[in-house]
Amino acid sequence: MTFFQGIVLGIIQGIAEFLPISSSGHLFLLRNVMGLGEIPTLFDILLHIATLSVVFYIYRVKIARLIIVLFRFLGRKTTEEDAADLRMILFVLVSTFVTGVIGVVFDNLGLIGNMTVTSLAFMGTGLLLLSTLFVNPNRTYEKLRWGDSLIIGVAQGIGTIPGVSRSGTTISAAMLGGVDRETAGEYSFIISIPAILGALILDMGDAGSLFDQVSPAVMTVSFLITMVSGYFALTLLIKLLQKGTFYFFSFYLIPLGLFSFFFLR
Repeated sequence: MTFFQGIVLGIIQGIAEFLPISSSGHLFLLRNVMGLGEIPTLFDILLHIATLSVVFYIYRVKIARLIIVLFRFLGRKTTEEDAADLRMILFVLVSTFVTGVIGVVFDNLGLIGNMTVTSLAFMGTGLLLLSTLFVNPNRTYEKLRWGDSLIIGVAQGIGTIPGVSRSGTTISAAMLGGVDRETAGEYSFIISIPAILGALILDMGDAGSLFDQVSPAVMTVSFLITMVSGYFALTLLIKLLQKGTFYFFSFYLIPLGLFSFFFLR
């Protein structure tokens, strides 16, 4: 992999991880167009780690509070004020478990790495985003339900299919269930943390083959580029959610899905 290819993939990963257009789908398309062939899954995961650092920075206050409350719980020193955060932690664990189950099922079905599936997934994600135009969600964290954590977990599991946007499906699922835009966005990115860290652990065996095909220098450049582009993409998404224009990305995804279905299979 050249430096140019690494930079392009880093930019796409950073932008598409946060904007609801599917980073895995775009990386899959680029690999075919740029003739990169098969690259170890760990390359994707490491770029996801770069975007995770952005999530930690943007939501650092919320994440720090959850971690502190978790340690207080483990040390049996919780207070009444911790109840809401403990409930949030349980919701995150439920969503993560459901995501893991769905992800394993889809992986065994061979849906990953199929251009036809990716094309249809682009269109499906676009239609899902468009559907949020017709809802007016207003439930905050205090009104989250167990059913919300299950549904959002399923949505994140479906998001493992290239072409299905993880952020797009989870945020849309939350909004369609009545969760307000800001809460849906924050919850979506917080539950991405255990999901991506878990995937990294499972794919550590690919580390050797990764550096056979991608030099450490290129990997470092891709990682840094992903962080920078990801920061700007996430701040943009937060503003779009606040303005209620989240569905705009459907006007990009649906034509992209049609084009890739008819011309790139």
